[in-house]
Formats: sequence, C-alpha cells, structure tokens
Amino acid sequence: MKMNCIAVDDEVLALKKIRRYAEKIDYLNLMGTFDNALSTFSFLRENKIDLIFLDIQMDEFTGIQLLETLKDPPYVILTTAFDEYALKAYELDVMDYLLKPIPFERFVKAVEKVYARFLKDSQLQTRPQQRVENAALQPEKADYTFVKSGNKTVKMYFNKILYIEGMRDYLQIHTEDAKIMTLLNFKTIQDLLDPQKFIRVHKSYIVAIDKIDYIENNAIKIRDKLIPVSSSYKIAFNSLLSKKNITHL
Repeated sequence: MKMNCIAVDDEVLALKKIRRYAEKIDYLNLMGTFDNALSTFSFLRENKIDLIFLDIQMDEFTGIQLLETLKDPPYVILTTAFDEYALKAYELDVMDYLLKPIPFERFVKAVEKVYARFLKDSQLQTRPQQRVENAALQPEKADYTFVKSGNKTVKMYFNKILYIEGMRDYLQIHTEDAKIMTLLNFKTIQDLLDPQKFIRVHKSYIVAIDKIDYIENNAIKIRDKLIPVSSSYKIAFNSLLSKKNITHL
C-alpha cells in the first residue's frame, strides 16, 4: 500500500533532495512539490494526500500557518534549518521534525514511523465486513501479463519471474525458462507486480522473494546470479522479510 505525499518548501534544492529520497522508497508516491504553502490548498482539496513534508519558514504563509488552517490535515513531517520550532511542532501533533540538511538515514526513519501509523490507521478504518465486501467486488487478478519485447508481445507468468535487471534503457526479465528484453521502466513493471512477492533491492534489480536461494553479506543469490542489496533499499527489504518471518540482513 502506497502513501500519497507532497513536499512544500521554498528552497528548490530542498525539494529536489526530498524527491530524490522519496523515489528510493517504494511505498512513497510523491504526487507533487510546491515552493510556497498557499499553492497547496487547491491541490489538497482535489487530491487525497496521506503525508506532507512541510518546511516551517516560508515567505507570506508559513508551514505553521498552513497546518493551523487545515481542518483535517494529513500526517506531517516538518523540515527546517532551525531547531527552535521543535516545541511548536509537537503542539501541532506532527509525526516528526527533521533538521536540514537532512541525512537519508534520518529521512527513512521518519517515513518508516509514518508508514507504520498509516498501515495501522488504514486497518482500523476498514471494518472486517467491509474488507470481505470489497474483496468480493475486486476482479480476479490475472497471474500473467503481456510484455512488448522487440517485434513480439510475449506472455509472461508472474510466478516464473526470478529477477528483473535494469540495463540502461531496457529491462531484462529473467524467468525460469527465458530472458525477456523490454523497454518497460521500473515504475511500470513494479505497478504490475505483487509488492508482497517482489521487491526492489537495488536501483538495477527487482527480485522475486520466493526465488531467493540465500542471503549473505548484503547480497542475494538466485540460481547462478549474485544480486547486491544497496543501502537505499535495504530497510524496505528487511521490513518485508520480517513480515514474512524470514531472517534478514
């Protein structure tokens, strides 16, 4: 389950950093960035946002003023270069308070806290009977898809995928009995895959959890391929393994 989020900051470099960080975390869907608080009102009215990365000090309308104006604000992580607003932040019941320059590790810790709360709140909001009814309304998900590969459109079964490798402008999908080269990008292929069965472990690799032979020294072995687990994706990978009661890195 993804969290829709936006970032509001009057510093262009700060927005670029948050976008770069968010793109590394598979459950974050950064829907937009804004260089002033006033421009977010119409967007918040028209879109369901779960999380705001919000700068405190901005011209004309501050992040604090924005929060005090919203009747039903989403989860909020405040970002600022000044620590004197910490007390005010907790008065506003924000989820976390990040001091600039924000290290990636601290960013991940903050969003992990929010994501855990988000999942818990989502479960509470959906009653058991509603979940049954919703499931009945869902169409049965296909266990395959068709992928354009060269001049062919190839049928690909999800349960046969071993891992997916990025190769510049292409993706090479390694299955149990073939290699499929396609122009699909990682975002498109991830939208097709079950996030409980497949996970991105490196900027160049997605792996099938049930096809892993072993994990050792920040690397995954699938058949004759040794796949690295990068620090950017390690937390999400470990989290998924923990949910499956698998000993992780």
